[in-house]
Amino acid sequence: QVQLVESGGGLVQAGGSLRLSCAASGSIFSINAMGWYRQAPGKQRELVAVISSRGSTNYVDSVQGRFTISRNNAKNTSYLQMNSLKPEDTAVYYCNAKVPPRVGARWEYTYWGQGTQVTVSS
Repeated sequence: QVQLVESGGGLVQAGGSLRLSCAASGSIFSINAMGWYRQAPGKQRELVAVISSRGSTNYVDSVQGRFTISRNNAKNTSYLQMNSLKPEDTAVYYCNAKVPPRVGARWEYTYWGQGTQVTVSS
């Protein structure tokens, strides 16, 4: 079993910055992709950013150039640096991780964190 714990959310004014962290623990041999999602009230959960095990990244258009996803494989942790925040970034942010059950497995489990609230005031 794998647990993901997010931290770093909070209240910030528009134009400000926050850094989210997602620490994975448990039965981990390796972690494939790690991602950050968000869900605003009344909206579906959307992918914000994803990073592969080798460091390749992708972002949703609305955060491109403002958010940066990174990871520390030695610490099984991903980060989301959020700059130039806008009120429309307000949401609960969730991290996830794709974890193979054993070395050499061709499939993976997907684990989710509990979510952290980010509120951007105008």
